[in-house]
Amino acid sequence: MTGFAPDAALGLRKVFLRGLEVYARLGVHAHEKSAPQRVIIGIELAVEDADVIDGIGPDHLSRVVDYEQVVKAARRIAGGEHVLLVETLAERIALAALMDTRVVWARVQVEKPDAFPDVASVGVVVERNRTAR
Repeated sequence: MTGFAPDAALGLRKVFLRGLEVYARLGVHAHEKSAPQRVIIGIELAVEDADVIDGIGPDHLSRVVDYEQVVKAARRIAGGEHVLLVETLAERIALAALMDTRVVWARVQVEKPDAFPDVASVGVVVERNRTAR
């Protein structure tokens, strides 16, 4: 589902968050193990909603993925135990998003903006989907 676009006929919408700045214990170098570092997280989710096939569904939070819960999960995971790889952090966030049964696909981008003084950022993008779990 790379390059996912919303699809009303399939009852899918895209939910996203961009630019979530957190501090994570992340990296393989000694200086990265001694203190948390700033990371920027972006998340895109393909979310099922059968109500959109026929038009507009009920205006109620229970039918959608709550952005606040997605943000809280990403913060909790990033603030957890030290991980060596940025890939591991991104994969954990993607799998947490897939815990909501309405989420069928997740793309997570994790950037390290302070890794090199002459580079805007480095990082990774991972994708996970329900069938790959």
